[in-house]
Amino acid sequence: MDLANLNAFIAIAETGSFSGAAERLFLTQPAISKRIASIEQQLKLRLFDRLGREVSLTEAGRALLPRAYQILNVLDDTRRALNNLNGEVSGRLTLATSHHIGLHRLPPLLREFTRTYPKVALDIQFLDSEVAYEEILHGRAELAVITLAPEPHSLIRAVPVWDDPLDFVVAPEHSLTHKGPISLADIAHHPAVFPGGNTFTHHIVQRLFEAQGLTPNIAMSTNYLETIKMMVSIGLAWSVLPRTMLDEQVASITLPGIQLTRQLGYIVHTERTLSNAAHAFMTLLDGQVDTRHTAQPANQP
Repeated sequence: MDLANLNAFIAIAETGSFSGAAERLFLTQPAISKRIASIEQQLKLRLFDRLGREVSLTEAGRALLPRAYQILNVLDDTRRALNNLNGEVSGRLTLATSHHIGLHRLPPLLREFTRTYPKVALDIQFLDSEVAYEEILHGRAELAVITLAPEPHSLIRAVPVWDDPLDFVVAPEHSLTHKGPISLADIAHHPAVFPGGNTFTHHIVQRLFEAQGLTPNIAMSTNYLETIKMMVSIGLAWSVLPRTMLDEQVASITLPGIQLTRQLGYIVHTERTLSNAAHAFMTLLDGQVDTRHTAQPANQP
């Protein structure tokens, strides 16, 4: 089965359209259609249902998709393994990271990496941590530096690098800043703005409330921490933010006996052959690991 045809098939499945696939692969739409027709003729099966402008996978298409990923990933792994034999740190490194980590944690490391390994072409993708996680699982990114999932997938090796303490925050003039000792039940009744329900940070905070039989009053949600900070600063709601983001715009409130933190680190696919460039970047990350972590780096057996 032709690899170019498989790439076209995956592109349509991911973008949901022939035109989107053509744009991604820098081809014309007729060229994409021709490649899909070739696969369908080989397999004697229809892979897509075309209803007007809507395109969806057929049962055969859904069965082929994971196998198509597997075929392309095996080929990429083979190329990396052969390229690694010469020991040179070069080629392309696809790195996924969250906006927060990309802005607040990675700049010094990226600067050092690009100066040390000028032959590496960095492809940095700024994604929500949860989306970056999927990119690693599907082989579309080699390395991701993200908020780590509370419960990692069996095919993911996660290495904690930084502890990221989270603080409960309100506007400086919020009524909660003038109260005595504050409990979780006290703040549960006030409107809150949270990261989206699919985010790892949301799950961390939600579990804290559930453990005490409480439900936070989530009035709004957004995945952008800077937007959350702005909403808190003008008094619309309380929230939980990384301590590194706090300044005079928001006030931190202490809840006796409660300390929240999330772990930031990197993830790789356990069954993927990593490039020399990925190993080099992981070595830089390992040098940042908080001494409190004892997890084994992912580039060691």
